Amino acid sequence: MRIRNATIGDLPKIRKIYTAAKFYMDASGNPNQWPVGYPPEEYLRQDIDLFRLYVCEENGRLCGVFMLSMEDDPTYHYIEGEWFNEEPYGVIHRIASDGEKKGVFKTVLEFCKTKLVEQNITNLRIDTHEDNKTMQHLMEKYGFGYCGIIYLENGSSRRAYQLVL
Repeated sequence: MRIRNATIGDLPKIRKIYTAAKFYMDASGNPNQWPVGYPPEEYLRQDIDLFRLYVCEENGRLCGVFMLSMEDDPTYHYIEGEWFNEEPYGVIHRIASDGEKKGVFKTVLEFCKTKLVEQNITNLRIDTHEDNKTMQHLMEKYGFGYCGIIYLENGSSRRAYQLVL
C-alpha cells in the first residue's frame, strides 16, 4: 500500500471512502460521530491545498484517507485529563478506509511516524467518539495511551489519545 498527497481529482473517490466508513460506523453502533456528508468538501479542499490530506492506494485503487497536521490543534488545548507531555505533536483526523483493504490504520500510523520524525516531532495525538470501539481498539493495539476527554468546537466530546514516539 502506498500513501500520497490527495488531489482535487481524488475527491469523488474520497467521498466514497467516507460514505463506506460512515456506513460501517452506523452498523457497528457508532451512528453519531459523523453526520451525513461529513467531512464537508470545504474541509477536504482546504486540507488538499495545505498538503495535509493523504490517500492510501493499493494497485491504483484508493482504499483509505486521512488528514495529518503538524500544527497546534485548538481543540486539544483543554482536556479533562492530562496529555503525557506538552511537546510539539502531530495529529491524525478524519481517518477512514473503504472497509475492503486490511491494515490501513497500521500503514497510516507508520507513515505518520516517519513524517513526524522528519520534523523532529515525537508525539502523535488522535481522538475519537465514545462509541467508536473499532478506533479505540486500534489505538490501544498500536500503543496510544488514553489521556482524557476533549471537546470539539460544537461541544461534542471525544476520547483523546497520545503516542510518544
